[in-house]
This record gives sequence, structure tokens and C-alpha cells, in this order.
Amino acid sequence: MDSILIPLLILIAVIAGVLLLIRSFAKRSAEAKAGAAGSNAPKDPVELARESAAKLNQEQHRQLYSLIARGQGMAAIKLYLQATGEGLRASRDAVGALAAHPQPFTPEAPSKDLLADDDDEPERFPYRYRAIVSKGDVTREVSSNMLNDEIYGRIRTLAKSGDVEGAAVALTRHSDITIKQAREFIELLDD
Repeated sequence: MDSILIPLLILIAVIAGVLLLIRSFAKRSAEAKAGAAGSNAPKDPVELARESAAKLNQEQHRQLYSLIARGQGMAAIKLYLQATGEGLRASRDAVGALAAHPQPFTPEAPSKDLLADDDDEPERFPYRYRAIVSKGDVTREVSSNMLNDEIYGRIRTLAKSGDVEGAAVALTRHSDITIKQAREFIELLDD
């Protein structure tokens, strides 16, 4: 009896181990399928076309639609891939959506009063925000409790759109620096 008991216990342990492995693999497989279904869910083509067009500048937009109009889909996909840096599949889907749902070019030019609030005094935050820019050996820093990521982002947008003076005025409005210091800071923002 003792000679059968040990091999029987070993057999039961092996069977239990195999069942646990099968269960584990089945669970992982189900999770992978659920994750893949969620991430690869098809987007609304009109929304995809809108988002894709927004990633292109005016010249890229013109070139892409020129290629689509001439029936050069592969060249259009290559252009989109190079312009946005997205993957091949995402570029193919984007060009397909743009071809099916043409989008006009809409420049994102910020308005002059992008930072204009209804009240005259900017909001003060309970923390000090530090913005630091540098170019070569020159480094500038602005520290203020009237700045946050959103306001600084708007100032950067103004500067990148070419409205250096508007960005400098907005920076002085949300900090305690002079207009000259603000202009020097904004000039260093070009990345």
C-alpha cells in the first residue's frame, strides 16, 4: 500500500499543477483578447479624419490631398507617416479617413486676447510655479504664484505663433518681471 501511495500523491500533484497552468493561460489569453479589443476598437472615421487633419501643417495638408486626388495612396500614407511620426497602420487609417471624409485646413492661430480674462487681476495660486528656459549659455527663470501649466502653455502658444509681444505682456501680467525681462524670456522659448 505504501508503494502505491507515494506515486499516487505525485500524480495528483502533477495533475493539480497542470490544471493551475491551464487556468492561468486561459485567464491571460482572455485578458489579452479584452485588451486588444479595447485598443483596436475602430474610431469614428469622421473624428479620425478631423484629428488627422489637425496634425498637419498647411503645406503637408495640401500635398496629402494632392496625392489623394491623383490616386497615389501609398505616397500619401508615406507623407502622413513622415509628417506625424505615427505608425504605418495608423497612417494608413488616417489617410483612408481623410480620403473618405475630406477636411479643410484649419490653422490653429491663437487670438490676440487668448489670455484675456474677465477680471483685471490674475488668479493667485497657493504654490510658486517655476518656468525655466535656456539656450546655449543663457538661462532665464520666471517664478510666480500667478502662473500654472495652463497659463504657461498659453504663453508658449502665443510665442510660437509669432506674437512675441502678446506673450511677453501676458507673462508680465502673470508674474512680477519687467517687459524687457519677459521679452528676453520669450525669445529663448523657440524649441
